[in-house]
Formats: sequence, structure tokens, C-alpha cells
Amino acid sequence: MRIFGQAHFAFMSARRRAFMVSGALIAIGVLSIALHGGLDYGVDFTGGTLVQVEFSEALNAAELRSAVEDAGFAGAAIQGFGGNREYLIRLEASEEDVESGPESLLEDLAATFGEGSFEVLRVEAVGPKVGSELQRKAAFAILLSFVLTLIYLAFRFEWRFGVAAVIATIHDILITFGFISLTGIEITLGTVAAILTIVGYSLNDTIVVFDRIRENLRKKRKESYEETLNRSINETLPRTVLTSGTTLLTLGALFVFGGSVIRPFAAVLILGIVIGTYSSIFMASPALLEIEEYARRRARAHRAHAAGA
Repeated sequence: MRIFGQAHFAFMSARRRAFMVSGALIAIGVLSIALHGGLDYGVDFTGGTLVQVEFSEALNAAELRSAVEDAGFAGAAIQGFGGNREYLIRLEASEEDVESGPESLLEDLAATFGEGSFEVLRVEAVGPKVGSELQRKAAFAILLSFVLTLIYLAFRFEWRFGVAAVIATIHDILITFGFISLTGIEITLGTVAAILTIVGYSLNDTIVVFDRIRENLRKKRKESYEETLNRSINETLPRTVLTSGTTLLTLGALFVFGGSVIRPFAAVLILGIVIGTYSSIFMASPALLEIEEYARRRARAHRAHAAGA
């Protein structure tokens, strides 16, 4: 099935509006991160204990908080899921009691609400030192992906393609972080995995478009650089739409049926696929056009200066 098989959209003529939309989205995300005092890191990166429990009967969050504080865990963060039966309890534990904390808490909850009154869905414990190390490694992994991408694209194409692809990828990451801040999603190892997946997906889509641009440039048609970019995007548009559409269907099912643990991961990926598809059309190729036009202006200025000398 060929969707948009005969597409002739003038994408490059809309690049200024696309830059404005992207700038607004990034600004909103940065403002959200600033107002919230940064991103909300999960236990994976801050250290501590995460206990998710589901009670057999409805329970008020205030009752649970009181029971947790009576157990000696003052300041614990308690988050409800959907109704008033399932709760996430986050404890900020030291290196010494990060392992013993969950066991002590669950024993006290059983004593307060009765044995068998709740089911433990998951328990995660990470020491503060381990969390700090994971945070550094996650940042390094994302930074390394940019560096390797620039090297690969500069080798496979030329430096202009590499710079344009990195600009589009940074655009995707910034908007994704803004979305994470606005929705209150915690930064966990799963979230980092989703971000790295977005980087890979966005780059894959961008490389497909860049491959077609390179092929069309070699044919040396009597058309401008902008027209070549428009032609290349339109020719790869069916593949882009179908790939993104089928991926979103899968992620949609994962978001709906995956449960509360996997849902943040799926939500970040869904946004990332949408933004990655958008950026491969309205960010990567327009950035390439801007870089090419800048290089040509510099070349003309250099020639004019040499002729004048």
C-alpha cells in the first residue's frame, strides 16, 4: 500500500514556522524544568527504596501516610495509581538501611492493616552511591550517542549532514525532557532506555531521508538545493508514515495494557516517535538547507574578498 505515493509537499517553505513551533515547545519545556527545580529523578538515580503495594480494600492516602510515618519513615513520598487501592511508597534510605527498610516497612504495614490486606507488586532498592554513578553513566551514554552519530554521518555523508542530524536529535531530546517535566514522569533507567531508543529511531529516519537526498544530488537535476530536499522528503514520506504509524500502534497497546510500571516508558516512546518523525521532516532537512546556504554565502564572500584583493 502506497500512502502519499505521489506527494508533492513544499516542506522547506514551512521551515520558518516549524522552527518557531519547535522553539516554543522547547521554551515551554525549559520553563517547566526551571519552575520544578529540575527533573524528577527516580530511585535508580537518587538512591532509596520504592515499594508498590495494592490493598484488597480501598484505603485513604492519609491513612497510609500515617501508618508509614508511624513505622519510622517520616517524609516518605506516597503516590496513588488510578483509584485508592494501589500506592507507590518512596523512601529516601541511607546506604546502611536501603536493604532493610522495605522489610521493616512491610512488617509494620501488615501489623497495622492486617496480614493479607495488601499485595506487594514490586520492591526496588538502590544505594545512594550506586544511584549517583548511574546518573553519570546515563548522561555519558546520551552524550556518547551524539559524538558517535556525528562521526558516523560525517564519514558516511559529509560533515553538514552530521551536524544537521545532531541538531535534529538534540531538538528531539529537549522536547522529550520538557514533556517528562510537564507530565511529572520520573527519570529512571527505563526512561533513559526510552530516550536512547528515541535517539536511534530519529537518527534512523533521518538517515533514510539523507540517503535519498544524496542520491538525488548525484543525479544533478536542474533544480535548486531546496527543491532537491523537498523531492527527497516526499519520496521517502510513505516509508516514514507507515513505519511511524505501525510503531505507534504497538506502543499504544503497550501504553494501554502494559500497566502502571511500563506506562511511563511507553508514554515517553510515543512522544519520541512523533517528535522524531516530525524532526526528520521539519528539522533535519531544513537544518541541512540552512547550513548549505550559510556555507554558500561564506564561499561567495570569500571569493568576493579574494577578487577585491
